Amino acid sequence: MTATGSDETTGDVSGRSETAPVLEMRGITKTFPGVTALAGVDLAVRPREIHAVCGENGAGKSTLMKVLSGVHPHGSYDGEIEFRGGPVAFRGIAESERRGIVIIHQELALVPELSIAENIFLGNERSTRGIINWGGTLHAAARLLGRVGLPDNPRTRVAELGVGKQQLVEIAKALSKDVELLILDEPTAALNDEDSRNLLQLILDLREQGIACIVISHKLEEIRRIADSVTILRDGRSVETLPVRDTPDAEPELSEERIIRGMVGRDLGSRFPERRPYRGDGAGEVGFEVSGWTVRHPTEPRMVVDDVSLTVHRGEIVGIAGLMGAGRTELAMNVFGRSYGVYESGSVAVHGNPVRTRSVPEAISHGIAYVTEDRKTFGLNLIDTVHRNISLTSLPGMTRRGAVDEHREQQVAERYRESMNIKTPTVFEPVERLSGGNQQKVVLSKWIHAGPDVLILDEPTRGIDVGSKFEIYTVIARLAAEGKAVLFISSELPELLGMCDRIYTMSAGRLTGEVGREDATQESLMRYMTMDTEPKVRT
Repeated sequence: MTATGSDETTGDVSGRSETAPVLEMRGITKTFPGVTALAGVDLAVRPREIHAVCGENGAGKSTLMKVLSGVHPHGSYDGEIEFRGGPVAFRGIAESERRGIVIIHQELALVPELSIAENIFLGNERSTRGIINWGGTLHAAARLLGRVGLPDNPRTRVAELGVGKQQLVEIAKALSKDVELLILDEPTAALNDEDSRNLLQLILDLREQGIACIVISHKLEEIRRIADSVTILRDGRSVETLPVRDTPDAEPELSEERIIRGMVGRDLGSRFPERRPYRGDGAGEVGFEVSGWTVRHPTEPRMVVDDVSLTVHRGEIVGIAGLMGAGRTELAMNVFGRSYGVYESGSVAVHGNPVRTRSVPEAISHGIAYVTEDRKTFGLNLIDTVHRNISLTSLPGMTRRGAVDEHREQQVAERYRESMNIKTPTVFEPVERLSGGNQQKVVLSKWIHAGPDVLILDEPTRGIDVGSKFEIYTVIARLAAEGKAVLFISSELPELLGMCDRIYTMSAGRLTGEVGREDATQESLMRYMTMDTEPKVRT
């Protein structure tokens, strides 16, 4: 059945109960060529409710929100949507925003070179007879910033803000549109622990102000902390809606295990696969060694990595833990071909042999692979296909007489599509159409096919659901069992504790500790991660 009614309704239907859903989506079905993304999905959100939507990557969560917000316009899907008691059929995102439905995507839609105030009112300018009222704009922006708890000057350029503050600017922007239903897609995916806590508290505060929220998240502990109820999607269908707690102030009754069972359709006996130790040639040898590595900030006179030395044995998974700004990614990127910062000093050895990594091709030639934390910017060519992305790091082995052997390229991609369980209609599908978890599997496939001896994994499961995480953990464990040296960078301490044999900790560019698996706890790691260290300044 196709949605009916005008694109907007005026006011609530008379006699509507205060406990009646503010939003109802019934039988939502959305198809793309060769793929059914949504198949009869139902969703209901009550007033003043935080409603979580969970599911594995590719389950249809983001597609459902795009249908609701008008990104996928009325006529491109089947089903009915009611908002505030009346039918709606949005033909674009501007129409949904006029009704008070605002979506904040995982990739923030801010203009870095404009000020906070300009971003808040972009497209919704405060003007009189076509002339912007800057005094009124700045005053209104300051009021909205106070509402979201951001003390910065409204004239500050967004480029000068961290990701956590940018999220608050996006929410202030939503509040400027008289939002009644706020949709947040993975709001804490790129935030550190402190910014995440602040944002979650803001969402709770918005509920108290009468704003209903839909939160899409893979972080189940966050869902249990703030959500009132959760709808679980699986394979494009709504499986069930469960209460998280009886009352807003009660402790959560819904367990993470119960949510996971709904998401993946089975119990996960363990979040992490069993490890099989490497017993082949060279077992116990140091496979990767970094000595005295020091990196200067690209524009400032300070060290972002300061005299770091570490080792990874063959068949070992070694973690690096640290808070945002600790220097973990800066270390990885500079070791991998001087991709960030200014190299000052240090040496690298692979299997005991000194190697140079002055460029990315040189690092790859010595058997080093780097899975970046930002797959969409640095890890993939989003507009190209799955099979071409997988072959990118190993094109010399796929050429015949100077031309790429496309048949060979397709065969390789099909093999990884099967072995990595990449959910895609064909290997000729553009990578941008894949879910985040499947995009990450393409990145891993690309580097595995290059045949590296050393894998540096930087946040390899960021923004990925628990089912896909387990699959990626299994791949990492298999690579270690084959004798690869794996350096594992993660902001999730349970992930490091569950996967790593040893864990280094960093703070302000320096190593502050090294903890074996048997002695590692979240408390001990956090103690080392928060040690006071003064970064060196180079004049």
